[in-house]
Amino acid sequence: MNSFWLEEKNKQGENKKIELDNTESKKKINHKTERNKIDKNYTTSVCVIGAGLTGLSTAYYLAKEGKKVIVVDKDGIGEKASGHTTAKITMHHGLIYDYLLNSYGIDYALKYYESNKHAIENIKQIIKQEKIKCDLEEQANYIYTTKKSERAKIEKEVSAINALEAYSTGKRYASLASSLDLPFKTEIAIKTSKQAQFHPVKYMLGLAKAIEKNNGKIFTNSCVKNVKKSADGNYTVEFDKYKIKAKYVVIATHYPFINFPGLYFSKMYQATSYAIAIETKEKLFDGMYLNASEPVLSFRTIKDGDKRLLMIGGGNHKTGFDPQSNANFGYDYLEKEAKKLYPDCKILYKWNTRDCITLDKIPYIGEFSKLMPNVYVATGYNKWGMTTSNVAANIIKDSILQNKNEYASVYNSTRINPIKNRKEVKNMVSQVVKSFVTNRIKIPEEEISAIEENNGGIIKIDGQNIGIYKDEKGNIYAVNPTCTHLGCLLTWNNLDKTWDCPCHGSRFDYTGKNLYDPAFKDLVKYRIE
Repeated sequence: MNSFWLEEKNKQGENKKIELDNTESKKKINHKTERNKIDKNYTTSVCVIGAGLTGLSTAYYLAKEGKKVIVVDKDGIGEKASGHTTAKITMHHGLIYDYLLNSYGIDYALKYYESNKHAIENIKQIIKQEKIKCDLEEQANYIYTTKKSERAKIEKEVSAINALEAYSTGKRYASLASSLDLPFKTEIAIKTSKQAQFHPVKYMLGLAKAIEKNNGKIFTNSCVKNVKKSADGNYTVEFDKYKIKAKYVVIATHYPFINFPGLYFSKMYQATSYAIAIETKEKLFDGMYLNASEPVLSFRTIKDGDKRLLMIGGGNHKTGFDPQSNANFGYDYLEKEAKKLYPDCKILYKWNTRDCITLDKIPYIGEFSKLMPNVYVATGYNKWGMTTSNVAANIIKDSILQNKNEYASVYNSTRINPIKNRKEVKNMVSQVVKSFVTNRIKIPEEEISAIEENNGGIIKIDGQNIGIYKDEKGNIYAVNPTCTHLGCLLTWNNLDKTWDCPCHGSRFDYTGKNLYDPAFKDLVKYRIE
């Protein structure tokens, strides 16, 4: 949900990024996360597109096995979703296990459980083996509720977890807790020990160093334009000027930027989450905390030099909705909760990110499509990317090395199973339709002069939609507000001064520059006379 590239907003809505426990300048930080741009044509065994947790973890494992690997990213290392996370390394992804047992049965649920449990140990092992200094701390994880009406589902989840652990090791793993260190009263909580938290950007920089030590290459600020199958059965990864020929391609771009034949845009949506980091004189607690229902609140502490800050996450909504339209959305909600709990607190940082949400709560990991052999994808982590990225890396690594992976069937990316979570699917579809259709029908026909300063919106000029942002000085920025992914009409987000896609979650700044996938092309810009 939140970020270790802490972002403050200036009045124009531009981001100033600050690494949490490092006071180096933005230039210095970017130097750490950037590598050279691709400078010529290359041939390799594996091309990994995306230098986030999944891409770097996959490349790390393959490079250790002696595979020739190239990683490319249109930005820097970990500068998007992977660097914007609570970094809770936990196998307890909300109230998931009772759902899995009832929806898919014991064998399926057990594999999901064990794959994420092993991922925690894998991450710890990598950190130890590569001597990565990334503020790793073992912590207990809690999923709590403040409502008596939710007590039963907490108890069911504990029973589900312990049933799975009994099948796995014959032991109990989770317990019920009624008294927590949180500064408010809780009804009951699930407690699991030996989970962890860390600094994800430092971890990714450690992975990058290990990849390069094992003869892998990393290119940043290098945007892939297309992936084409070659006559020899291999693939060509195309950039503006150069190409990479590879036998295997891994699409680890958060949201797949290739639409066909995978059709992942029809299987997922994106949700936006917010976070703040606060300083308070009151004593902070250990542990990682998440409430069991909406509106979401997530708590954990983070290092800031010789002191600790409290990270509060939540305020979630479907990307493309106005974050200021609901009292439980966005920064205002988190700030209100922070002041309620810690009246003396100082809110030091704010930031937000997007997560891919699948319709059946299970990530897509494996073959991109039966029509594109040797191309792999990992997406739809449902806000739980720390362990899932490691699960994905091992599944894809084993597939490329032609090893059997016992967990691959759980995350089958080409599955066409009936949707189990019908209520959530119905809500998602209705939200998409509402966003898509309403925005097309109710666009106000107003003059540019009617748009207030430091605000934006869509107007019609000669029957054509024009996206307008007017800064505080009255300067006008005009774009075509049509998403360059699949043509959905964008909505203006005045909180972040961005154009957001209500269909698939792409995002553009007020000048039209692409910020987030699945779109990778900028918006068409207009000059207003």
